[in-house]
Amino acid sequence: MIASKVERVLPRSVTVAGIAVPAGRRRVLEIPAGRLVTGTEMAIPAAVVNGRRPGPRVWLTGAVHGDELNGVEIVRRVLDRLSPAVLAGCLVAVPIVNIFGFMEGSRYLPDRRDLNRSFPGSHRGSLAGRLARLIMDHVVADGDVGIDFHTGTWHRANVPHVRTDLDDPEGRKLAEAFGAPLMLHARERDGSIRAAAKTLGKPVLVVEGGEAFRFDAEAIDVGVTGTLRVLQFLGMVEGAPVSTATPTELRSSAWVRARRSGVFRLQTGPGERIDAGETVGEIGDTLGGRPTRVRAVAPGWVIGVQRNPLVNRGDALVNIGYEEE
Repeated sequence: MIASKVERVLPRSVTVAGIAVPAGRRRVLEIPAGRLVTGTEMAIPAAVVNGRRPGPRVWLTGAVHGDELNGVEIVRRVLDRLSPAVLAGCLVAVPIVNIFGFMEGSRYLPDRRDLNRSFPGSHRGSLAGRLARLIMDHVVADGDVGIDFHTGTWHRANVPHVRTDLDDPEGRKLAEAFGAPLMLHARERDGSIRAAAKTLGKPVLVVEGGEAFRFDAEAIDVGVTGTLRVLQFLGMVEGAPVSTATPTELRSSAWVRARRSGVFRLQTGPGERIDAGETVGEIGDTLGGRPTRVRAVAPGWVIGVQRNPLVNRGDALVNIGYEEE
């Protein structure tokens, strides 16, 4: 199905948020998103690169969670590498989806809703629902394939990897083309942009890497090169960096949680291979004494870690991806 989309002939111009972009042109535009309580107008920044040659329509989205910044930089660098004169198809880039959270330095919207649990949204719903509906109408609805960039949440760091339904042939092909070190089989979460796009028959790759409020050089590099590989796989560009490794397929993941409260000392890092029973850290108290070891229950790969050393019983400490269910 993806291969057939490469042959799709786009019209001479494409329209995003009411703005027409002719073939062979690049246009920066704003998608009106409402007003602040001060009456100031808010808009979502976007860029459209409409190639001179026909091809598929791909969208890139970043900062669906307002504190996740790596995607913003990835989208910017991808745009720097594209020329409408040689591009086949169209790229719609939205580096900052959650503009309200981004301005406030918050993962969430002002009403504390998670935008990535609010898709496909509603024209008459909450702020989160309306913003989600805006993205669905102006970005997702006319697209063929999406790449959505995320990082770990507050105090958590993720190794660069992609998530999609690997049992879906389209999702698998996109994940393999992206070429990240790890690819995780993950079903759609209700309310996510990926789940909403799937109901429209549009595959989406979720790219994870790094942590909130920080640029991570490795995650950004993986995101940029992987995106260019996907565009090349779809026949939109040429000369993308070659991936020298076969991605490791992970079929499931689970967090190792704290069995007691205290000070957590991490002894592993994102991307490391661990064995069953291996110590990934230890929890002690502020007065010394014998610490409690935190061990992996099965062999796997560390895909995420807790950076905050102060933990309570039940807190997530190390996220491990497994090659079996």
